[in-house]
Amino acid sequence: MNFEEEINNIKARNQRVEADKAWETSAFRLVTLSVATFIFSALFVYLVQADEILLSALSSTAGLIISSQSLPFIKKWWIKNRYAR
Repeated sequence: MNFEEEINNIKARNQRVEADKAWETSAFRLVTLSVATFIFSALFVYLVQADEILLSALSSTAGLIISSQSLPFIKKWWIKNRYAR
């Protein structure tokens, strides 16, 4: 493999990594996951015939949002403790 091809492979990999990172931190991802969680939670609560279906489903969605927003702090802590030696 020549240097030019190797550099192009590295650039392509970097673009994939940047795209993955952009997706993981995007508001679109958070909203999509929240909506999906809300729909599935509402359906589940409806199937088990609980009262206050939408309010019950909203609690799961709020939990998802809170946990999604706290993950960057947990990730930083984990990386620091795992690789800082």
